[in-house]
Amino acid sequence: MPRSHSYDNAMPYGPLKLAVLDGCKDLGSRVNDSLVQYRKESPLMDPSNHALPRGYRENNYLLDCSCPRFGTGEGKGQINESVRGCDLFIMVDVTNYSLTYSVCGFENHMSPDNHYQDLKRIISATNGKAKRINVIMPFLYEGRQHKRSMRESLDCSLALQELCDMGVANIITFDAHDPRVQNAIPLHGFDSFMPAYQFLKALIENVPDLTIDNNHMMAISPDEGAMERAVYFANILGVGMGMFYKRRDYSRIVNGKNPIVAHEFLGEPVEGKDVLVIDDMISSGESMLDVAKQLKERNARRVLVCTTFGLFTDGLAKFDEYYEKGYISKVITTNLTYRPKELFERPYYVEADMTTYLASIIDHVNHDVSISGIQSPTEKIHQLLDNFKASNK
Repeated sequence: MPRSHSYDNAMPYGPLKLAVLDGCKDLGSRVNDSLVQYRKESPLMDPSNHALPRGYRENNYLLDCSCPRFGTGEGKGQINESVRGCDLFIMVDVTNYSLTYSVCGFENHMSPDNHYQDLKRIISATNGKAKRINVIMPFLYEGRQHKRSMRESLDCSLALQELCDMGVANIITFDAHDPRVQNAIPLHGFDSFMPAYQFLKALIENVPDLTIDNNHMMAISPDEGAMERAVYFANILGVGMGMFYKRRDYSRIVNGKNPIVAHEFLGEPVEGKDVLVIDDMISSGESMLDVAKQLKERNARRVLVCTTFGLFTDGLAKFDEYYEKGYISKVITTNLTYRPKELFERPYYVEADMTTYLASIIDHVNHDVSISGIQSPTEKIHQLLDNFKASNK
């Protein structure tokens, strides 16, 4: 994503430092490389500029930090270089279960709670010396527990308030399950970004014979919660829209939720069309796969699944089966969270790369300028579609 001209002459809020927790080392390293490249292309790097801000031109913005653990499983945050006066960005992936630690000789896998606690440890280790602290949490911790039903905890709101009480100025996330959770911290920065442009770019580059018009494509919301996403895609692509709603059995609870009895479809016929199913995440994948099956039974041409977070908590076996049966053609997720290595071997999987977009967000925030231009990708999507249609004439 190119630099915005809106801050060509803007000065940074403070020297940029990027603290990447162990759960997202790969993504953090790639974001760092993009930031280094951005700064090389900045107008501030003009040789005639003798007032270059401290720490602006660096070959590496990564902060040397870690969260070692004792034999009991207790941990501590440790920063091995100064952050005094820095604009600190802390990246954490709370979904990375592949990391382990030892507890009295037993191996434990890191849970979201463990990652969140490590985040607080690094914040605490700054000892109030950073000029500003920003948290980048692509998958919002406890984002699905954003509202209360009877006697339940409000975990996401409590976590956001706790981070702000610790001195965090801005919280940056992606495709929040319900962005209204920001009402818990109305006087602090909270931004949720959408990967719409990256989804479409991945589709165009990886799906053959794609025709984007009302006669050949539809946008589908797999449930009521994803309606806003599907409406946006339908409008910007100029295609029709449909929606599934879930009928649940409210007489019992399975795995913390009321089980789904059936998915009911509302919308125009999907026969012969490529259908774009859009949601924020694939957890177990049960709902998404059932929707895909129903769409194919309604004679949809291809089912193309786009979700921001591919968690695959129940493994990939069911997705493999549905791909073999032709129920799904492609599954596109971002690289914002951990994904099992075997996923990359699947013929149906496509990655939507968010590296440069995330680097652009960090660069804008560090310069303390408006991010509205990069928060809404409409203009870039129109340009992408124009280029795509011109190349297919």
